[in-house]
Amino acid sequence: MKARLVVGLEIHVELATRSKMFTRAANVAHPDFHDAPPNTLCDPVVVGMPGVLPVLNRDAIEKSMLVGLALGCRIASRTKWDRKSYYYPDLPKNYQISQYDEPLCADGEVEIPVDESASGETKTIRIIRAHLEEDAGKLLHEAPGGGHIDHSIVDLNRAGTPLLEIVTHPDFDSADQVIAFCRYLRDVCRFLGVTEGILQRGHMRFEPNINVHIEKDGKTHRTGIVEIKNLNSFKAVHGSITYEFRRQVEHFLDHGDDGDAGAKSTRGWDDQNQVTVLQREKEEAHDYRYFPDPDLVPVVVSEQWVEQVRARMPMLPRERETRYRDELGLSAKDAAAIIAEPDVCLFFERVLDTGAPGKRVAAMLLNYGAKRANERDVGIDELGITPAQIAQVIELADSGKISSSGADDLFGHCCDSDDDAATLADRHGLVQVSDSGALDGYVDQVLADPKMAKAVADIRDGKDKAIGALMGRIMKLSKGQANPKVVTEMIKERIRGG
Repeated sequence: MKARLVVGLEIHVELATRSKMFTRAANVAHPDFHDAPPNTLCDPVVVGMPGVLPVLNRDAIEKSMLVGLALGCRIASRTKWDRKSYYYPDLPKNYQISQYDEPLCADGEVEIPVDESASGETKTIRIIRAHLEEDAGKLLHEAPGGGHIDHSIVDLNRAGTPLLEIVTHPDFDSADQVIAFCRYLRDVCRFLGVTEGILQRGHMRFEPNINVHIEKDGKTHRTGIVEIKNLNSFKAVHGSITYEFRRQVEHFLDHGDDGDAGAKSTRGWDDQNQVTVLQREKEEAHDYRYFPDPDLVPVVVSEQWVEQVRARMPMLPRERETRYRDELGLSAKDAAAIIAEPDVCLFFERVLDTGAPGKRVAAMLLNYGAKRANERDVGIDELGITPAQIAQVIELADSGKISSSGADDLFGHCCDSDDDAATLADRHGLVQVSDSGALDGYVDQVLADPKMAKAVADIRDGKDKAIGALMGRIMKLSKGQANPKVVTEMIKERIRGG
C-alpha cells in the first residue's frame, strides 16, 4: 500500500487598513486599534442596522491587488460583490459580503523550496484565486484575561475587517511544503505593508484542506476532504496536517473504502491534545445561497490602475535574500534572519547606503543589536542607533581603534546618544592604545614579573598560546585600552627577536 498526502490551502489575511471594508469604523487589524476594548469598533453598518448601506474601501482593494500581483495573479478587469448567507452569532447581518464567481485576483503561481537543503529545488504552487470579503466577529469561550465562563461572549470589533482569502490548488504533498508556503506568504504580505502578520492576533489564519490518495491492490482510493479551521500558528498547521494524514490512513486501514471519497467535513485543532476534532459536515456553495449584493456596484479595474498599484511594489523578500547572499556574501542563515522582520530589513539597507560592508553590518545587527532589542523589548530598528553611527562603529573596529568587546559597548552607547561614535568611544575610554611607546611600560612590567617567567619561557619555545597569560595582565594594567594585535607583536619581538 502507498499513501500520498494531498493538501490545498485557504489563507485569510486581515488587511491593515485604517477603516473597515464597507464602513468608516476603525479597523482592529490596524496597529492604532489593536487594543480597543471589546465592541467599541462598531457602527450601524457593522451591527447590521436596518437601512444602512455599505461603501467600498479603496485602500483594501489596492492592498489586495498588490498581493495578487506578488503572487503572479491576473487582476480582474471587473469584479463584483456577493452575499454569502449563513447565521452565526458573530455575524450580525446574517450574511457576509464576499466575492463568489468574479474574484479580484486569479490564476497565479509561486515557487517554494522543496526542502531546507542547499539543492535549490523548488515546487510550483498554483493560486486559484484571491478574493476580498469582510471578516466576522469573534466568539470568546473564556472570560477576558482568562477564567471559566459557562457561556460564550461576542466581540464584534473584528466584524467588517477587510479580509483577503487566498485559495491554492491542492499542490502540496507534505506538511513542510505547506509551512514553507505559509512563511513565504507571510513575509510577502508584511513587506507589501498590507498586514502586520501577527499570527497570535489572527492577522493571518490558515485552513488546510487535506485528503489522502491510497494505492492498494491496483486501485486508487481517495479519502474524504477534511478542512481544518482557523489555525493561527505554523506549529498548529504542521501538527494538524501530520495528525490528519495519519488519522485518515488509519481510518482506511480499519474501515476500508467506506464511501467517504466524496464526503467533506470540517474539523478543529485541539492544540493541547494534538488531535483534530470533528465539527460539522462541510457545506457546499449552494448551501450559502450566494447572490449579487444589491447595494454595491461592480468594481472596474483599468490597466492604468493596475500599473499604478504595480509601481508601489517593493523588492520582495525572496529577491532580497538572494541579493544578500550573492552580492553581499551573507550566509543563508543571516540573510533569512535579516528579512524576517521588514522594519529591520529596511534599516539594514539604510546602513548599507552609508557604504558599510554588508557582512559586518549584518553581524553587528544580529549580535549587538538583537541582544539589546531583546533586553529593551523593541525592534532593532527602534534602538536609537543611527545608520551613520553603525558605520562609524564598524570603521573604528576594523581599523583597530577599538576592540570587538569595545565595539559592543560602543554600540550600546550609540543607542542612547546622538553623538558620533568616535566621540563616544573617546568619552567612555574605549579607544585602544596602539602607540608602541605608550605600551612599552606595560610590556616591560609584565615581562619582568617573576610570576610570568614560565609563560615567557613557553613563548620563547614557540608556544604562542602562552601569550594569553601576558595579554591578560597587560589589558588589566591598561584598563582594557591596549591594542591586542600590537601588544602581541611587541611580546614576540621582545622575547624572540632580541
